[in-house]
Amino acid sequence: MSEITSSSLGLWTRRLMEAIFLGGQVMLHLLAGKIHRRNTIEQMALVGPASLTIAMITAGFIGAVFTIQVTREFINFGATSAVGGVLALALSRELAPVLTAVILAGRVGSAFAAEIGTMRVTEQIDALYMLKTDPIDYLVIPRVIACCLMLPILTILAIILGMGGGVIIAESLYGISQEVFLDSARSFLKIWDLVSAALKAVVFGGLIAIIGCSWGLTTTGGAKGVGQSTTTAVVTALLAIFITNFFLSWVMFQGTGSAVIGGG
Repeated sequence: MSEITSSSLGLWTRRLMEAIFLGGQVMLHLLAGKIHRRNTIEQMALVGPASLTIAMITAGFIGAVFTIQVTREFINFGATSAVGGVLALALSRELAPVLTAVILAGRVGSAFAAEIGTMRVTEQIDALYMLKTDPIDYLVIPRVIACCLMLPILTILAIILGMGGGVIIAESLYGISQEVFLDSARSFLKIWDLVSAALKAVVFGGLIAIIGCSWGLTTTGGAKGVGQSTTTAVVTALLAIFITNFFLSWVMFQGTGSAVIGGG
């Protein structure tokens, strides 16, 4: 049992290093301007519009649940006028970028790993090499660009839908008027909060695409290997999102400033 575990860990570590190497190759190819525009547009449609419904439904309910939990506590402190601002900060700084990225990791990252993994085990990747087509240019870069462009848009829309869910709950259950709720959000929220959400989304999008594609390109073992690659790619992407989010939050928001009193 321990041999199987150590073998699996060793394989995972090797594939993780290959994913990091793939990320470096993607950067070099992007700097060289090697972009397949048609493939990129197709992938943008897959990542963006096709993921819109589930991302927006999730954001709306997250905003509603957060409002329930915060308002019931703020009522005891006589601070119900701050509920909208707290929700806006939570959505923009953490909830919207992270949860939207988690949705895309499950939906899009798994699709990338499965599709490219199937191409690998059926020797379609080898056929690309025979046609003098670099799989990185043809398969990976369009997916990276699509995730890095569409995830920030989905994140901003998630913030809007999350605020909408919060407004509905605050007004219908707790009698907090829409004007008070939104005025609080405007006073708390700064431009940097929205910029940080978009920056996080760009990083998360790149991680999802590179990990999904890398696990697909390193797939072996036929149909069983494709299934294992898909599952491991999603788990690895989730770990990468959570760990990276910690460091991004630490860099962006460390210190003792306060959005409530106009600090950083």
